[in-house]
Amino acid sequence: MLEAIAFWIEKPGVGALRLEHLPPINEGDVLVNTLFTGVSRGTEASVFGGHVPDSERERMRAPFQAGDFPGPVKYGYLNIGVVDTGPDSLVGSTVFTLYPHQSAFVVPATAVTPVPHDIPPRRAVLAGAVETAINVLWDAAPMLGDRISVVGAGMIGCCVARLARGIPGVSVTLVDVDPARKVVADQLGVSFSDAAHAPADRDIVINTSGSGSGLQLALETVVTDGTVIEASWYGDRQATLMLGADFHSRRLTIRSSQVGAVAPSRRGSRTTHDRLLLALELLRDPAFDALLTGESSWRALPEVMASLADGSRTDLCHTIDWRDAA
Repeated sequence: MLEAIAFWIEKPGVGALRLEHLPPINEGDVLVNTLFTGVSRGTEASVFGGHVPDSERERMRAPFQAGDFPGPVKYGYLNIGVVDTGPDSLVGSTVFTLYPHQSAFVVPATAVTPVPHDIPPRRAVLAGAVETAINVLWDAAPMLGDRISVVGAGMIGCCVARLARGIPGVSVTLVDVDPARKVVADQLGVSFSDAAHAPADRDIVINTSGSGSGLQLALETVVTDGTVIEASWYGDRQATLMLGADFHSRRLTIRSSQVGAVAPSRRGSRTTHDRLLLALELLRDPAFDALLTGESSWRALPEVMASLADGSRTDLCHTIDWRDAA
């Protein structure tokens, strides 16, 4: 019987590694040996801290989640591995799977997506983040020559900024409270501003900061009659806004965006699989390597997750190396 090592959240704030028996490999299944997983810091920190509201526990389930919120639960969805057993067309392929942090796993072959050969496996971990950024921009619908600000230079914000800069005539500014994020903005080819000096009169402002103050700044810096795209997820935390002052006189709009479903503007013509394939194609851009700012062995995953959740570790995308876990 095959076994694998998996990361579980035993209870809010406490993670542990468990040894698990894998199910039989049936016809139409694949056995995948994991190379890397990525930590989606915003969402996974909320899950690790037990901040999933009761009302969202079903909607927040990851495709191959085991257990239930707040714990014990096995959660995650950024997994790059190699197919060990399965259909001949997939054996030996590097694949992306919406699977939690685990050294090996068995899933239907339809659940894995081959990664293009010219994309490094570690970079491919960002597929989920780029897919989210695609959905955000489908919701934002930028036009030629737009002035765009992205508030929050985290993993999602940086992906949004890099994709938006490719639109002709568009100027993109990443806004963050941490001046050190300018280094990443430079690598992504976009402008940077601290929050105190964020540019005003922006045609589109996208908030990915995960903070009420970031959303407030977005409202203050978007044009009159403008729309702010709220791409943060707050879990059970409150966001306090000043909706007096000029919020009504300037007729501002806040529109939510999230990756669970394809944006309404593309829902009739694109599937979630189409969106993922596009994300993988876009990851041929080596600039995305700037987001891979931390890496640890699977052995350190309980400590790494705790430090990402409490803010003592501030990596954009922290990857977990499983290559010696077989």
